[in-house]
Amino acid sequence: MSKIDLSNFEKKIVVRNITHADFEQIFKLQNVCFPNMQPWKQEHLESHLDIFPEGQFCVEYDGQIIGSCSSLVLNFDEYDDKHTWDDITDEGYITNHNPDGYNLYGIEVMVDPEFQGMKIGKRLYEARKDLARRMNLKSIIIGGRIPNYHKHQYELTPKQYVEEVTNKNIYDPVLTFQIMNGFSVMRINPKYLPDDKASAQYATLMEWNNIEYLPQTKRHFKTAFPVRITVIQYMMKRIESFEEFAKQVEYYVDVAYDFDSDFAVFPEIFTTQLMSFLDEKVPSKAIRKLAEYTEDYIALFTDLAVKYNVNIVGGSHFVEEDEHVYNIAYLFRRDGTIEKQYKIHVTPNERKWWGIQPGNQVGIFNTDCGKIAIQICYDIQFPELTRYAVDQGANIIFVPFCTDDRQGYLRVRYCAQARAVENQVYTVIAGTVGNLTQVENMDIQYAQSGIFTPSDFEFARDGIVGECNPNIETVVVGDVDLEILRRQRKSGTVRQLRDRRRDLFEIHYQGNS
Repeated sequence: MSKIDLSNFEKKIVVRNITHADFEQIFKLQNVCFPNMQPWKQEHLESHLDIFPEGQFCVEYDGQIIGSCSSLVLNFDEYDDKHTWDDITDEGYITNHNPDGYNLYGIEVMVDPEFQGMKIGKRLYEARKDLARRMNLKSIIIGGRIPNYHKHQYELTPKQYVEEVTNKNIYDPVLTFQIMNGFSVMRINPKYLPDDKASAQYATLMEWNNIEYLPQTKRHFKTAFPVRITVIQYMMKRIESFEEFAKQVEYYVDVAYDFDSDFAVFPEIFTTQLMSFLDEKVPSKAIRKLAEYTEDYIALFTDLAVKYNVNIVGGSHFVEEDEHVYNIAYLFRRDGTIEKQYKIHVTPNERKWWGIQPGNQVGIFNTDCGKIAIQICYDIQFPELTRYAVDQGANIIFVPFCTDDRQGYLRVRYCAQARAVENQVYTVIAGTVGNLTQVENMDIQYAQSGIFTPSDFEFARDGIVGECNPNIETVVVGDVDLEILRRQRKSGTVRQLRDRRRDLFEIHYQGNS
């Protein structure tokens, strides 16, 4: 008898975080588990992974997804006692996820009926418990279905049914399981899931307490998350060398440092100031000469961000890549890392004079002050970009701009303020002033840079944190509070993010190319 190959008998089961590659299997699993209920949409699962990937788990058995669960973090005390599933999940998109919250809220668990008895549900619940311990959360809260209640709804009230299940007189596949896994009933919520006919739309609100939770003082008293921003309204004037440019730039970064700023923001294509000493009059050639300074520009701003401990939105710069020229904004983090955002919508002037090509990637960048996005000048005039960025978690939209007249400036300003109101987000515009008489197509500049907020009682009366005087070289410094923004999105006078009619319209981002 030959030696037995044990690999022929092995089965591999693993609990892991969900990836994009799992979506199709999860859709199929949901149709099997909840055939009469509204399934996830692609954009729901994408939002889960963009916002809180650590809270999305699946069980894989020999390459097949046989169980999954989803969750988010929040401060449960902020929600109404009679909240619905849509309330607690922002209609399934979990954009209300609060990484500084106290409670993990479970919004769905699925187990393939063919694999029941293999403790799949327990594995998923244990994964949630481990996550709650790692994140030092107070508890896990779930809105549990009671799918056998429809068999008893004419002789028992929901409260009586729950008591009978708790006393082991009635078996309910969900409630019984949750009790066995250490969850206790807090209350019963009506109309929790409108399409859950088996539960007669009722749900049991249940909680598992993390006995290892350690209170953290900074979270106990956190009432604000201020972010200080210095906006540089930069004067375009003739210079003689890159060193002179670097000296001016460092001066303004030093100003931002003196104000203890988290961000310093420069204007769009302010590096065209370098063209004032380049001996080239043909715009298309001059722009490629300017692009030769790209490495010097990146090295300068990287050093300044680290030296002065400030995140720098480095305006934008013309960069040559694969024989094409792009208008690119760079984020120089104070930890020395760098991101870049291509200008997506190119103006007729940029095409005519410089042959600028559009980018195709919408970037959402993590910083030590939360997620931000950069939209270069013309891009802020296309509302879909801001809507997408905010859906992906951005709290501040930085808008480096360069306009030559008041009408052009007002287009940028009005749109930045509109985006702040529409999306309950902060917007920051930074523009150039002065003139470059020696440079073709950079003759005059007009700007009044500023920091804008949504329009509600929690913010400045006119939605303006601060603004520069027009057309002079100066800075404006202002604080935006991310905690106020978070609360206002949840309970403001109007709630554009939550009240959007996703059943009527939505943005389908085509992806990066």
